[in-house]
Amino acid sequence: MLKKKQTSLKRKSIRLKKYDYSQNNAYFLTICTKNRQPFLGKVINSHIKLTEMGKTVKSFWLKIPEHFDNLELDEFTVMPNHLHGIIIIIRNSETAVGVRNFEPLPQRNKYQHIIPKSISSIVLSYKASVKRWCNKNNFHEFNWQRNYFERVIRNERELIAVRDYIRNNPTNWRKDEYFNG
Repeated sequence: MLKKKQTSLKRKSIRLKKYDYSQNNAYFLTICTKNRQPFLGKVINSHIKLTEMGKTVKSFWLKIPEHFDNLELDEFTVMPNHLHGIIIIIRNSETAVGVRNFEPLPQRNKYQHIIPKSISSIVLSYKASVKRWCNKNNFHEFNWQRNYFERVIRNERELIAVRDYIRNNPTNWRKDEYFNG
């Protein structure tokens, strides 16, 4: 008798366990296009030349504070296949409203509600808004990578280093493994 191969996909969370991503802090985010496709622009002489889609990605990023009153945007840059940005959450206990999330609970195959106005809800909303715009404007081939990278910025020194990294990203593009000339 043949044994049925188990195909259970248990994705490991890349988030800090038991960390509240809605608390006051600065967060460094990287959001990539699916398969790192260079839909957003091209780096020419260490400067990014954005495509129409890249300009839209930038415009939607700048509008995030219009939809989430608990944050400030800091340094950011749109690259050919990703966006780097710093979001600073300045939340108080009266700013929360309900939002759904699609992150699995650690010990069950059920889905949970995300923390309102958290990094997850902000990124989910941002990515969905850009994708809806793309679908309405005949950019159907565009999609985001399923997840995103985030890092909690823990002190002023780290914040300064991340800002420098973001500012210098276009200059360092030739060193990127996805650089395509």
